[in-house]
Amino acid sequence: MIRFCLALGAAALLLTGCANKRGISATYYNDCREYYDLYGYYHKQCDENMIDYREAGEAVKKAFREEPAPPPESRKVW
Repeated sequence: MIRFCLALGAAALLLTGCANKRGISATYYNDCREYYDLYGYYHKQCDENMIDYREAGEAVKKAFREEPAPPPESRKVW
């Protein structure tokens, strides 16, 4: 029972994070700074997330993508 409680506590500490629209971060709301520069272009700078959903999706696709096997080498020994 003690091992279970310790494992549950360790899992809770490891999985602490808040899910928001862009990913998983340490805070629920991202501190984003939005502004227009002198030329009138809109900029939005947000804090970094621990995990971005876009990057995680690309990593999963890359991991499960089947790459074609290289053609077998034909060795000719004379």
